[in-house]
Amino acid sequence: MIKNLTILLAYLTFNAFNPVFSAESTGQKIKDIDFKFEGIFGTYDKNQLQRGLQVFTEVCASCHGLQHVAFRSLGDPGGPELEDRQVKAYSQLYEIFDPELDDYREAKPADYFPMSAVENAPDLSLMAKARAGFHGPYGLGINQLVNGIGGPEYIMNLLLGFNEEEKEQAGTVLYGNNVYPGGWIGMGQPLWGDDVEYMDGTEATMEQEAEDVTAFLMWAAEPKLNARKQFGFTAILFLSVLFILLYLTNKKLWAPHKGKVKS
Repeated sequence: MIKNLTILLAYLTFNAFNPVFSAESTGQKIKDIDFKFEGIFGTYDKNQLQRGLQVFTEVCASCHGLQHVAFRSLGDPGGPELEDRQVKAYSQLYEIFDPELDDYREAKPADYFPMSAVENAPDLSLMAKARAGFHGPYGLGINQLVNGIGGPEYIMNLLLGFNEEEKEQAGTVLYGNNVYPGGWIGMGQPLWGDDVEYMDGTEATMEQEAEDVTAFLMWAAEPKLNARKQFGFTAILFLSVLFILLYLTNKKLWAPHKGKVKS
């Protein structure tokens, strides 16, 4: 019985660090990116998230959905932090199906982004958490302990990993990508640079667009990242103060008994 439990524990531990969607497990090299939100002190940059939202809206939304993200969350602290009027105006860009009306209507801030418009286009709500960019060696997950899961790195490397190769397979056009497992993907290159005109004046290079939309997708997958890190710092501070108080109390309680010898 104990032997079986040990084997099961080892199996679960191995697979916990062995995600199915790993680029490096297929031999594809993922370049580490120094995102602003990474690390214990990293936080989302609302200006970058707003730019990423713009890229998603003008480039990605025609095919991909964000069905787990509510429009109202675009105004939440730690996110793009749009004003209420901006959130309302943005939501009105979309139409959603209302079962009560049995018809489509203009979206409201309380509604969620629609599902993917194209059948084989994956929803991007959780993509930054579902994919793994860093792995190995040999499935042990050591790189993940050092670099993190690497979902954002996977997305950005994928967006920048297209080459000029194309082929047709079973009536479907596939596009060459140096990062996607197998080297071929059904999505054509979405970013070329100057695909959008940033309202804040930032130069819309292909790398900038890829980084911005990746940051936005990371926020979509983990919108409470800033709050979680802030809570973690508060908890560490509280525990540190508690440890000091307990240490001093213990020292004071045992001070009278120090040095006493049993008779």
